[in-house]
Amino acid sequence: MANVLVIGSGAREHAIAATFTRSPQVENVYCVPGNPGMKKDGIQIANIGETDFKKLGDFALSREVDLVFVGPEVPLAMGAVDTLTKRGLRVFGPGQASACLESDKTFAKRFMKRNGIPTAAFGTFSDYDDAVAYADKMALPLVVKENGLAAGKGVTIVTERADVNPLIKNELEKSGEVVIEEYLKGEEFSLMLFVGGDKRVILPISQDHKKIHEGETGPNTGGMGAYSPVPHITDAVLQETIKTVVDPTMKGLANEGLEFAGVIYVGCMLTDDGIKVIEYNVRLGDPETQVLLPQLTSDFYQNVSDLIDHKLPKMTWQTEDYYLGVVIAAPGYPQAPQQEIPLPDLPANVFYAGVTSENQKLFSKGGRIFTIVDHAATLQAAQDKVYAELAQIDLSDFYYRKDIGFRDLQKSRV
Repeated sequence: MANVLVIGSGAREHAIAATFTRSPQVENVYCVPGNPGMKKDGIQIANIGETDFKKLGDFALSREVDLVFVGPEVPLAMGAVDTLTKRGLRVFGPGQASACLESDKTFAKRFMKRNGIPTAAFGTFSDYDDAVAYADKMALPLVVKENGLAAGKGVTIVTERADVNPLIKNELEKSGEVVIEEYLKGEEFSLMLFVGGDKRVILPISQDHKKIHEGETGPNTGGMGAYSPVPHITDAVLQETIKTVVDPTMKGLANEGLEFAGVIYVGCMLTDDGIKVIEYNVRLGDPETQVLLPQLTSDFYQNVSDLIDHKLPKMTWQTEDYYLGVVIAAPGYPQAPQQEIPLPDLPANVFYAGVTSENQKLFSKGGRIFTIVDHAATLQAAQDKVYAELAQIDLSDFYYRKDIGFRDLQKSRV
């Protein structure tokens, strides 16, 4: 029987670890640092920081861990996979060089350009005057991104000319480099791949809801909900995305010596001019993971093991239902979330994120607190089911969006 270690502490890592517990080959699943809400699924947690690679390696070796799955972007960007692999551990995730596809937006955009992958016109700048001069020539709205990891919140769409220069100045002060892009209009969707060298498996399509308020308004967050599959992303759209994005991405990784065993997340935009890539991530999305992994019907441990060995796994997925997840956040999120709010009793279909415990009682600790997931034969039924369940829980001290899945449901009513 195998032992698995998942690195991370959020609802994404809860979903990953819970999926490993379903494998008949797995005896123990550890998640570090994890969170106390994970214990309900038999996941063992330990208070080790996700970037304390020495202690993580010591822990994994002492527990005779057979497989390590790195969940979040920060340890990946800091070289967790390289460090742990050198200690003889089997690790699922990109090395530090490949992780630059997410951690360095300039690197990612230039990778796309080199490999003919369609994306928005862009410029990258470390000089304020040069950045302003470039932005002045662009039509509004335009997109300004700080270069680096920003937990999904480092992107600003600017609609007023007076806001451009102060924003550029602020982003340069934070990261030293800023990416300025043309604004793409269309439908976003998340395409994720499990990869192992030149082998790849495409996960069901999902759609995230990044803005804090209904109708995709307000500031960006780490994600307020997701659903899968996405009806308006047809098989024809998927095949076009594979041809214009996935195939050249895989070829580019091979040509540039960046192949790895792990995850490639492609943030896509379906525009009037075809598919455009918004960004790459090199880890599973959150909250998309919470609606994707429950759909897996094959042995996750075997699947990931095969990919680490650069073998094509036999991954199978349910095809009957729609899965929809709603993120419950602390009031004040994303700017200044309130802390230490006691959680009510919650059902089993919850993946925990920002929680702590005291006297066997859970309290909020962070911005996004948990994700609740339901499924049903139609998207409308899945939405109705999850919101009916939420209505039965006293969440008056928390906040959540009331319209997850709205894009496809609006289309179905037209």
